[in-house]
Amino acid sequence: EMWAMAAEGVSVHTTRIRLPKVTVEGIEEMMNAPELEQAARLLGSAPIDVLCFGGTSASFLHGTAYDVALTRKLQTWAPGPHITTASTASLAALAQVKAGPVVLATPYVDGVHARAIRFLEENGHTVLRHRNLGIDKDQALAEVPLEQVYDMVMDIDHPDATAVFISCTNFRSVGAIEALETALGKPVISAVQASFWHSLKV
Repeated sequence: EMWAMAAEGVSVHTTRIRLPKVTVEGIEEMMNAPELEQAARLLGSAPIDVLCFGGTSASFLHGTAYDVALTRKLQTWAPGPHITTASTASLAALAQVKAGPVVLATPYVDGVHARAIRFLEENGHTVLRHRNLGIDKDQALAEVPLEQVYDMVMDIDHPDATAVFISCTNFRSVGAIEALETALGKPVISAVQASFWHSLKV
């Protein structure tokens, strides 16, 4: 989705780190593995302007202070580019549209989904309604049809929600945003869209 959004002259460079299972324990294992530093240093050695850590759940898992600490670690490992994370970017995007209370859609298992709610609420966004799909396999996150994402968001909308947040950077969303915003009459922020937007902004 980031390649599809990239304007002429913008290039996207990525490297992956292994996520054994999309659970609290699996994400912690990924974040404690040496691959994280290796990946940051590898990308940071390229002449890039911005490095974005593209894991939403992994950056909000232990709250805002954890996300800030992750940014500092990435700055140490990759001192050249500007640094952001999917969670930092998502909060910035919600602020950009002046969001207050939100509804939340995720593909996560219950334990990770609960952390998403906590992260949003500790940053001033009351979660009025929410739904999660209970997926714990990394690649399965990306296999959810866009139509299902659309239907899921339509089902959970709340009249008092000022915005919709779709979490997870391996969860397709960008192709449904315009249709959802037209149908709901409110901003729809996804972690993928926010990460790319914030990377361009910083």
